[in-house]
Amino acid sequence: MESITSEYKDQVVVITGAAGVYGQWLAKSFTEVGAKVCLSDIRIDKLEALASELQDNSKVDEQDILLHETDLRKDESMQDLVEATYNAFGRADIVINNAGLYPAVFLLDIEFDQWDEIMDVNMRAPFVLSVIFAKRMIKAKTQGNIINIGSAAARSMRTTMVPYCISKTGLDRLTKGLALELSPYKIRVNAVEPGFAPGSEASPLTEEHVKATGGRVPLGRISEPQDLANAIMFLCSSHANYITGATLSSDGGMAAGSQVVYTDKKQPSL
Repeated sequence: MESITSEYKDQVVVITGAAGVYGQWLAKSFTEVGAKVCLSDIRIDKLEALASELQDNSKVDEQDILLHETDLRKDESMQDLVEATYNAFGRADIVINNAGLYPAVFLLDIEFDQWDEIMDVNMRAPFVLSVIFAKRMIKAKTQGNIINIGSAAARSMRTTMVPYCISKTGLDRLTKGLALELSPYKIRVNAVEPGFAPGSEASPLTEEHVKATGGRVPLGRISEPQDLANAIMFLCSSHANYITGATLSSDGGMAAGSQVVYTDKKQPSL
């Protein structure tokens, strides 16, 4: 059976939020296995720095990296991202809706336009981009993959994180809806819930948050660069060609529940 990573040679992978923590990890992982990448983010300076790093550290050529300054709140900018991808590479095989906002704010404090921005970036943009890319895939008869980056927050409401939780719940439903409607065209749509990875400049976390959340991971560590990429590469490979509409948690067990023990006895008897 062909190895998973060998399948991505010369495939075209579009990554939104590519300047963020997960986005950079994914860009490095896919270029290392020979994929061509379209890196999308509103922070073009960060993308340029990432592109230089990719060219220095992998076998990727300059012409195999496309940078696009995308404003995910504007339809015309997202349409231009699609057009730029097809103009540069002539195709798109994998679209990863990775961009997301993660602000901590009480509902009684949130500004209404901030609510709109969260929903626009976290839920509406994946919908718009998935539809536009899917139409191009259908026209080109590309049996592509769309991956939405979800969160365990879709299943558990959190104080100060309500808008984020709602957006990720909607994204989970969108994943399944797209999977149903795109299945006749052999375009598969799945979601991956990544592990905890602090360090985002767009949505900074307090030291207290990082310590508390990291300490709850059942497997005892925060997410590492290859964890998310491994999950996505599996789902987009021929090894998973019967999987669509699924959500895969690659989070060290956090989605399974809590390990907090409230009894005096903290360990089982062995």
